[in-house]
Amino acid sequence: MSVYTTVTEAELAAWLRAYPVGMLVALQPIAKGIENSNFFVTTTQGRYVLTLFERLAPEELPFYLELMSHLARHGIPCPAPIADRNGALLSSLNGKPAALVTRLPGVSVDAPSAAHCASLGTLLARMHLAGRSFAGGLENPRGPKWWRLAAREVRPFLNAAQANRLEKELRFQSLYRLPDLPRGPVHADLFRDNALFEDSRLSGVIDFYFAGIDCLLYDCAVCANDWCLVHPVQDLRLDETKTRALLDAYARERPFTALERGAWPVLLRAAALRFWLSRLRDLHLPRPGALVHAHDPEHFEKILTLRATDAARSWPLA
Repeated sequence: MSVYTTVTEAELAAWLRAYPVGMLVALQPIAKGIENSNFFVTTTQGRYVLTLFERLAPEELPFYLELMSHLARHGIPCPAPIADRNGALLSSLNGKPAALVTRLPGVSVDAPSAAHCASLGTLLARMHLAGRSFAGGLENPRGPKWWRLAAREVRPFLNAAQANRLEKELRFQSLYRLPDLPRGPVHADLFRDNALFEDSRLSGVIDFYFAGIDCLLYDCAVCANDWCLVHPVQDLRLDETKTRALLDAYARERPFTALERGAWPVLLRAAALRFWLSRLRDLHLPRPGALVHAHDPEHFEKILTLRATDAARSWPLA
């Protein structure tokens, strides 16, 4: 989340007249993340999040909003898009596609425990199960095709060792398409800052704007590479207790297949590659904007190197 397009209180108050949410009380920019312009909105009837979509293709936006609506209807604590008085989930504000969704309670956890990882695993599995009945289809927009395009864009900014590491990983991943793994809608960006807790209870999952259809296990790998580290900065190896907690809680809701257990090391590397590339791209090819935060790509370069070194690590559950 960040701010590329500014919105004044007067502009928002006029826009909100099309929505059954009452009068504007407060508007606050959200200065976090890298993709869209986001604002906390308080009205006389509730608390919401306003998103102006800066980069996503307009034809992709219904998938994200309809997926959130579907999951919310199935009991998943995620933002529910608000329809305007004509029933539309998507509108336009200051020349950008815009949507209003409910704001969930809670705060993110910087240093998750095994108990936090278990709560995440349970909710992630339930979310995947709820997604089985979702009819929308959008292939993961940050999947292998995007990796190759992004690699070409960032290659001029890499040193020889980095370029070699990138080429080796792309070759490795090209050997594994994994068509037989269970697939469905995945969040694909469920980092710690996209989950909210009230005390020890997982109260919400937010920011579905990288979602798509992919291997369900890929979602688990994305989570493990952020939630299950020995230390989130100083030691990027997977902590066995946290990883077991995540996967064991998930498996109690949706048991893993034998093929998924075998594919685990590959998808850990795929998840690390995706975020190394996106962070390289955001660092070296930034867009102009205010309150924009680019993440350090070295973090996921290190994770990818570690996961490639530990490629023979066995599936952590019995």
